[in-house]
Amino acid sequence: MEAGYLEVIAGGMFSGKTEELIRRVKRAAIARKRVLLFKPDIDRRYRRDAVASHDGRDLRAVCVPADRPEEIAARARRERPDVVGIDEAQFFSGGIVPAVQELVDLGIRVIVSGLDMDFAGRPFGAMPVLMALADEVVKLKAICVVCGEPATFTQRLIDGRPAAADDPVILIGGRESYEPRCRRHHEVRPPSSPGTRGDDV
Repeated sequence: MEAGYLEVIAGGMFSGKTEELIRRVKRAAIARKRVLLFKPDIDRRYRRDAVASHDGRDLRAVCVPADRPEEIAARARRERPDVVGIDEAQFFSGGIVPAVQELVDLGIRVIVSGLDMDFAGRPFGAMPVLMALADEVVKLKAICVVCGEPATFTQRLIDGRPAAADDPVILIGGRESYEPRCRRHHEVRPPSSPGTRGDDV
């Protein structure tokens, strides 16, 4: 059995993570590799049956929406692809880590993309663990909308104001709710309820 390989593409919103995932998956398909592509079923911003970037690029032919990481592992066990792509991995439960490890142990090349930090600048979901386990990590940057410098943070705006630290972590959205910001211009309002965090969504 060939050794598997884990590639993680991380960064903030609008940094090109999904574009890079699509690019790598398309190259694998051109090389006649058997490919499966997964996205969390919660993400329906552009198409339910496609992995799509904010600029409109998408890949539908091999995309499977999934509710649980176990579905990804089960389908890969059945179909034995050469390459598995997983978009928006931060939205999957912690079970995504053992699912990905299982695929790599089966000799599959796994390409994962996702947000490494939530809107408040905290590590997001299982992404930090996946980055630590990866054979290759690519951290992409966007451009800060305030100053034009490289942006590694995702700014959430609610009615034009920065979100509070205890707002719900998961809020699916695009340019209407989020902006790329550099460290200097990233803002998070103090929690509205002391001692609480909005990550029990």
